[in-house]
Amino acid sequence: MKKFITHSGIVAPLGMSNVDTDAIIPKQFLKSVERIGFGQFLFDAWRYLDQGEPGMDCSKRPINPDFILNKERFKNATILLTMDNFGCGSSREHAPWALLEFGFQVIIAPSFADIFYNNCFKNGLLPIILSNKIVDELFERVKREKGYTLTIDLNNQKIIAPSDIEINFDIDPSRKMALIEGLDEIGLTMKHEKKIKDFEKKRRIDAPWLFSAQTNNK
Repeated sequence: MKKFITHSGIVAPLGMSNVDTDAIIPKQFLKSVERIGFGQFLFDAWRYLDQGEPGMDCSKRPINPDFILNKERFKNATILLTMDNFGCGSSREHAPWALLEFGFQVIIAPSFADIFYNNCFKNGLLPIILSNKIVDELFERVKREKGYTLTIDLNNQKIIAPSDIEINFDIDPSRKMALIEGLDEIGLTMKHEKKIKDFEKKRRIDAPWLFSAQTNNK
């Protein structure tokens, strides 16, 4: 997993509440468990005017000119600003996969669905919770200023806006550490590899009968 320390990027505003995971990545694209290939189908029903199916060449599909991510000023956005309860619905991990592959590194909202919020951290995507008041102010600034950019300083838990305005945010210390070090759940487990091997060695001595069948099968 890529390390997350600081990130600066253009902000795209998605002014919708209760955006569910089927809107983020529709169910017909969930046939693969690989983490790649989903970015082109992010928000598929909103970005395109036709019905999306796996294997389609998205470069030849008719786009919806009214959808925010299809507008020229937001095409290179890497920070998504959205509203309450983002990521509700099913628990599909494909949703953060699609967001990351599309180019988003940070999602800012007043609240997230719990499972989606947890899945973001497992895949290196930073979800930031801010008050409704601050989120509303950011929407207004993005609307007024073309190319509105924020810098996320994860180590100091600050969002730095133009004119050096700083916004503090909270994050669980263990999740913060995992993002900074670029560790998913497997990586976090492997930090304790020596302790695991020592335990396995001791367990074989203390309870050899548990491993006799394995020994006989070798």
